[in-house]
Amino acid sequence: MRFRSAEPLVPLSDALAALGDEGHLGTYGDEVPVASIIGSAARSQDFDRDFRPRRTTDRHRHVRELFDRGSYPPAVELVRLGEVYFVLDGHHRIAVARERNWASIPARVRHVCTVAFARCCLQLSHLDTLAAQRRFLDEIPLPDDVRRSIWLDEPADWSRLADAALAWAYRRQATAGTPFVTPFDLASAWWYEYVQPLVGQLRHHDGADDLPDTADLQLLVTALARRDRLKDLDIRLPGAPGHADDGRPA
Repeated sequence: MRFRSAEPLVPLSDALAALGDEGHLGTYGDEVPVASIIGSAARSQDFDRDFRPRRTTDRHRHVRELFDRGSYPPAVELVRLGEVYFVLDGHHRIAVARERNWASIPARVRHVCTVAFARCCLQLSHLDTLAAQRRFLDEIPLPDDVRRSIWLDEPADWSRLADAALAWAYRRQATAGTPFVTPFDLASAWWYEYVQPLVGQLRHHDGADDLPDTADLQLLVTALARRDRLKDLDIRLPGAPGHADDGRPA
């Protein structure tokens, strides 16, 4: 017996508000994986997360009959954000395609660039965290390839991370005497000079070498939180000024 999901589709407007709309990248035709279509521009409450209609309509029955007769449906209209898609037109075609276990469906896709990256596992419950990630990236604009691999579970973790990045930049500039020209320079230097080496140490120290790349920031934030809880004991992370691992005397 299949139980109907209580979760509706993700509204496109809510996803764009959380992720940050950076403009239209172009429109193209494609065969889109049906499982990657997780939201709707205007009908998010009419279908559940698995694209089952909340109520059966004449339109749905008609589309089902077309599929059963072997009529190839016209391409659906979608908006792409990162790895996921939202329906502009073709909800019932997608619903029946899922009923028939289609792996993909022909689509006309409008690709929209976003500040935060939408991963294939995107759910409604993630939007608050993604909004916090977008605010972090507004301050610390990491390279595009890095954005695709970062994730944190809690919105507050992104604020902690932004504070840590800005504090690192202040200390580095005070030591080196060379200011960062742009926020992009700051973000790139922080990631490659501080985060990557430190995460490597944390993975080795914690025996977490087999964790996926998406766990890198979680390891760092956990270490930052541990440091903050133990700050009265003067615990310092490797790579911080004054620590023996930063290349200067402790």
